[in-house]
This record gives sequence, structure tokens and C-alpha cells, in this order.
Amino acid sequence: MSTSNVVWIAVAAIAAILLVVVLVVALNGAKNRRRRRQAEEIREQAKLETAKVERREALAAETAAKARAAQAEAEAKAAEAARLQERAASHQSDAATSREQLKEQWERADTLDPKAAKADASAPDNTPASDQAWSGEQVTDAGLSGHNRSANYRDAETSPTTSG
Repeated sequence: MSTSNVVWIAVAAIAAILLVVVLVVALNGAKNRRRRRQAEEIREQAKLETAKVERREALAAETAAKARAAQAEAEAKAAEAARLQERAASHQSDAATSREQLKEQWERADTLDPKAAKADASAPDNTPASDQAWSGEQVTDAGLSGHNRSANYRDAETSPTTSG
């Protein structure tokens, strides 16, 4: 083989190698461009998802704030209910004390004037309906069932037919 043939074979081999290198570089460039495009698409989707996630986070924060407000309102209402229950218990205690004092007054009046108590027991009940309701409540609450005296004492003291 002649030297010129060897040179041509060497040049052809070098050209083939260069062609392969150029093809590899071109393919790598295309592959890198494809990867960049893919990465850019993923970034765009991530931006959209980030906006959605931020909206969800804002909604969650708003809902949590509403829940805290509702909880605070419920606690305030519970405190108000407890305060009202205490007030009701105080009123009930005061009413029971007053009823006991009234019972003691009636008993004292009976002790001082036993005839009036006997006259009241036999006198017809001609008190107004509201007085009867109150007197019935006072008698039952004071534990004096069947002994309706509260309205009759007032009638006995003001009635001209009762001697006293």
C-alpha cells in the first residue's frame, strides 16, 4: 500500500471520528435542550401548583381564624352562661331565704293570734286570682301544703266582719 493510500485512510478515519464526535455533541446538545424544556415545563407547573397551594394555605388560615373566633365566642357564651347560672342560684337562694322568713312571720302571727288562724282556716277564699296564685306558690314552696294562709290573713285584717 502506498503512502498516499495510508494518508487517505488516515484522513478518512479522522473524518469519521470527527463526524462521530460532531454527531455525539449534536445529540448531547439536543438532549440537553430537551431536558431544559422539560425542566422549564416542570417549573411552570410548579408555579401553578404553588399558587394553588398558597390559596389553600390562605383558606386554611382563614378557616383556622374563624375556628378560633368561634371558640372564643363559645367560651364567652359559656362564661356568660356560668355567670347567669350563678345569678340564678343566688336569686333562688334569696327567694328561699325570703320564703323562710315569710313562713316564720306567718308562724309568729299564728302564735300571737291563734283565733285568726282558726278563722282563716274556716273562712271562704275570696281573694283575687293573682293573690291566690301567689299564696298557693308561697304555701307550696314554703312546705305548708294544704294550709293556705297568706291571702286569708290580709282579708281577715281588712274585713269588717272579722273581730279582732
